[in-house]
Amino acid sequence: MEINWNDFEKIEMRVGTILSVADFPQARKPAYQVTIDFGEVIGIRKSSAQITKRYQKPDLIGKQIVAVINFPKKQIGPFMSECLILGAVGNDQDIVLLTPDVVVANGLQIG
Repeated sequence: MEINWNDFEKIEMRVGTILSVADFPQARKPAYQVTIDFGEVIGIRKSSAQITKRYQKPDLIGKQIVAVINFPKKQIGPFMSECLILGAVGNDQDIVLLTPDVVVANGLQIG
């Protein structure tokens, strides 16, 4: 499906730094509960991320990621997901996080 520029502009993608990661045993598929700092203006958001195949919890702390922050919140079991962490999905559902190749300010907009 092709979208136009106006459609793309509606998606608010921002860079954030992972502050904490916890196991999410109530999730249907293996996932972590991730807390992300998007800077002063946006603040702290939480997300459920199915990234357990490739990433260990300690390796994620301090890592910058890209996320969509203007989706509606989504209840996943007992957890409220407030953003969508972006990643490339391989054939085995092995997700590789989208990350900047240099450290940038939290909250920086992708576009």
